[in-house]
Amino acid sequence: MIQIKRVYEKIDVRDGMRVLIDGLWPRGIRSASPNIDIWLKDVAPSADLRKWFSHDPGKWLDFKKQYKEELKANKGLEKLIKLAQENDALTLLYASKDTEHNNAVVLLEVINIRLGKDKPST
Repeated sequence: MIQIKRVYEKIDVRDGMRVLIDGLWPRGIRSASPNIDIWLKDVAPSADLRKWFSHDPGKWLDFKKQYKEELKANKGLEKLIKLAQENDALTLLYASKDTEHNNAVVLLEVINIRLGKDKPST
C-alpha cells in the first residue's frame, strides 16, 4: 500500500516507511524527527518548477505535465519505486496545505502506473 500524507499529520502504525518527498525541509519539523524515515529530496520538482507553480490550482494541469517530464529522467524515482516494492506500506510525506494540488499527488500516480496499479492520466 502506498499513500500520501501531510508531514504534520500524526503517525499511524499503518504508515510503514515514511518518506519525505519535498525539496525543502518542512517548517516546524526538527531535522532529527522520528516522523521521517528517509528524505528523498531528489524526487521533488525542480526549484524553478516549484516556484512557477506556487501552489496555484490554475496551473495544476501544466504542473503535472512538467513534473512528470522531470520524473522521466529522475534517478531518485527508481529508489522510491524500489522502496515501494520492498515495503508492505509506504507513505509519501509532503508539507503543502493543498491536499489535492501538490507533488505527492503526481508522484503517487507515477509510482502506481510504474507498478501497474493504475492507468495514466493527464
